[in-house]
Amino acid sequence: MIIATDMPEVAKCVVSQCAYNADDACHARAITIGEGADPDCDTYFDSNKHTRSSRTAGVGACKIEDCTHNRDFECTADSIQVGASAGTANCQTYTRH
Repeated sequence: MIIATDMPEVAKCVVSQCAYNADDACHARAITIGEGADPDCDTYFDSNKHTRSSRTAGVGACKIEDCTHNRDFECTADSIQVGASAGTANCQTYTRH
């Protein structure tokens, strides 16, 4: 069964060493942002093998309570971008309220 949901898409990801990244695009089904106070991409993992799916990832959950885009642990941004920061993959769209 395929469940259709309305999620913000990951418009761009420049963390090239992630298994879900191909050509600066995330191809996971959905990603999770955050753990504690850090807006890290919890779905990121380093791999030499990269997915080649044609789908574009959505943001399935956001655990960063102080982000202006977080409503009931779901992202309300139109889309997000993921980038590298201090050796981790971070949501670059994160905005503290």
